[in-house]
Amino acid sequence: MPPRLFCFGLGYSATRLAARMAAQGFEIAGTTRDVAAKRASLQQPGWALHRFDADAPLEHAEQALAGTTHLLHSIMPGPDGDPVLRWHAALIDALPRSQLRWIGYLSTTGVYGDHGGAWVNEHSPRRPSKPRTQRRLVAEDAWLERGARVFRLAGIYGPGRSAIERVLAGTATRVIKPGKVFNRIHVDDITRVLAASIERSTHEAQRPTKGRAYNVSDGHPASSADVLAHAAALLGVEPPPAVAFEAANMSAMARSFWQDDVRVANDRLQAELGVELRYPDYRAGLEACLRSATAR
Repeated sequence: MPPRLFCFGLGYSATRLAARMAAQGFEIAGTTRDVAAKRASLQQPGWALHRFDADAPLEHAEQALAGTTHLLHSIMPGPDGDPVLRWHAALIDALPRSQLRWIGYLSTTGVYGDHGGAWVNEHSPRRPSKPRTQRRLVAEDAWLERGARVFRLAGIYGPGRSAIERVLAGTATRVIKPGKVFNRIHVDDITRVLAASIERSTHEAQRPTKGRAYNVSDGHPASSADVLAHAAALLGVEPPPAVAFEAANMSAMARSFWQDDVRVANDRLQAELGVELRYPDYRAGLEACLRSATAR
């Protein structure tokens, strides 16, 4: 029987991993809130799609998860906690470790909270400052106890979701907050990291009993204003207007992303998974995004 990847949440990153693993002979199954819309957008008739959200369990869950050898979870926890564990912890725990060889949980570097701009690694204390990142920490620990590989993702960008599109739309503003930087990772590098972790699991007799966390960041944090200015330069247009952070017109949610200041190191993923990032900084990543945009 071929290996089978089941994705709780076929979103931006998970879909790309699924496509890569399908090309390597994996069967693919996963969840979405709207099966018909997702099937139309994916155009992957061989993938088994199942409806799931936080409000109800996965229908025919035992059948849906049958034969799963690799499990990826990318759904955010809500006020009631991790929806996958809330509805299906017992079923997942009952899958033999010799069958379910790999579990991946997509978390966020937001679990580190504010470190005053200092560098952090996977040994650094997690002190999330917001309810949503506090819920992430709880979910991380629950999956680590199950032997999962937890991937703390920095800000995700890539084709269709980058500063290139924001500048082209004419809606971008360079918000100036001296000293504030953001950590980023190109979606294709996320895929490469996850695939490398899956490949490593093939050499293990069964899923480890102890989990492991990895920071997934390009290791070159930069200000939002610098990224937008570079995107404009690549496009040959004037940079977006600048505004001080205090005067910026942002929602409470958007403003919350500016509260914590931390620089995220990625040494572990390179040392243990042997991943050399294709886009090691935003300049390389934005150039790729521009090529993708002009090719469409």
